[in-house]
Amino acid sequence: MKKKIFLRGLLGFPLGISLGYIITILISLVHANGYYSPCVPQLIDLMGSEIKAVLLQCILSGILGSSFAASSLIWEMDDWSIAKQTGVYFGITASVMMPVAYLAKWMEPTLWGFVNYFGIFIIIFIAIWLIQYVFWKNKINKVNQEIKNKRKTL
Repeated sequence: MKKKIFLRGLLGFPLGISLGYIITILISLVHANGYYSPCVPQLIDLMGSEIKAVLLQCILSGILGSSFAASSLIWEMDDWSIAKQTGVYFGITASVMMPVAYLAKWMEPTLWGFVNYFGIFIIIFIAIWLIQYVFWKNKINKVNQEIKNKRKTL
């Protein structure tokens, strides 16, 4: 199990960086008036240069990707209920996401900034969870239907 966690985390690091990079492109398309904005100005000010800020954001995005990927093994715990899996997965990912968001200056460093960002995280988490739930429920129903159809023909 430890080896699987390590390997998933290792794979998640570059995926986190890639996703972080794609998000900066999308944000730049919407908010940067034709320019590329690799990170928020507050992070650049804190780090003293754009390259240092981008490097920190890259590392933090990788850590975030690693945590999501490694903790995805929770969904393979067959003896856990879906509620327990969801709660533990949410707890792990939120406990990594919030400090990363704070350090990367993705949220305002205030109580309201934290509450607002956490609320957005919860909404996105629920949306992705529901999409995955419906997808897998439909897939399982199709497999069960195929099994029933094969039994009828035997």
